[in-house]
Amino acid sequence: MGGVLGIPRGSGQMVDSSGGSGPVTKAAYIQTVGLFERLHRRFLDVIRTELERLHIGDINNVQALILFNIGDREYTVSEIMQRGHYLGTNVTYNLAKLSTSGYLIKMPSAHDRRSVHVRLSEKGILLWKAIDAACDAHVRAIRGRIEPVVFADMTHAMQALEQVWNEFVDNKGVGAVRARAKVGDGE
Repeated sequence: MGGVLGIPRGSGQMVDSSGGSGPVTKAAYIQTVGLFERLHRRFLDVIRTELERLHIGDINNVQALILFNIGDREYTVSEIMQRGHYLGTNVTYNLAKLSTSGYLIKMPSAHDRRSVHVRLSEKGILLWKAIDAACDAHVRAIRGRIEPVVFADMTHAMQALEQVWNEFVDNKGVGAVRARAKVGDGE
């Protein structure tokens, strides 16, 4: 069937908190948005716990997440700001902190003096590898609790919701999204 708990993808059905299914409701939507927020905060707690386990106190969990997302690549500061998920944080400040703490190397662009490229230092790479190893352990724990098809369907649903939100923002409001929706879909 290809959907969560046997519900076909694209059916407009969503598992509610009681285990039943039905059309996506406003209550289920709000509950899901709240869950995203709680999961993101909890993931930051997981990163903070890993920093504490490693006895790292010179950067915080958000800075470690930025470092992890840079990984073994090189980015401009603006690319990190555009692709990041660092809500409520000052990315420029956090990058400066990572640089002064020795986790990040900043390099001026050879082509544009206004642009700065960043990559991880050796110290940053060591922490990135430690966080990556912790993520491997999380994946092993998930494998024993969530079936691969359910995890894939969950990811698919989150990507579809992200697409709806992108359309909303790109079209400056709900009118454009609502115009595309069928009358009578959900509440």
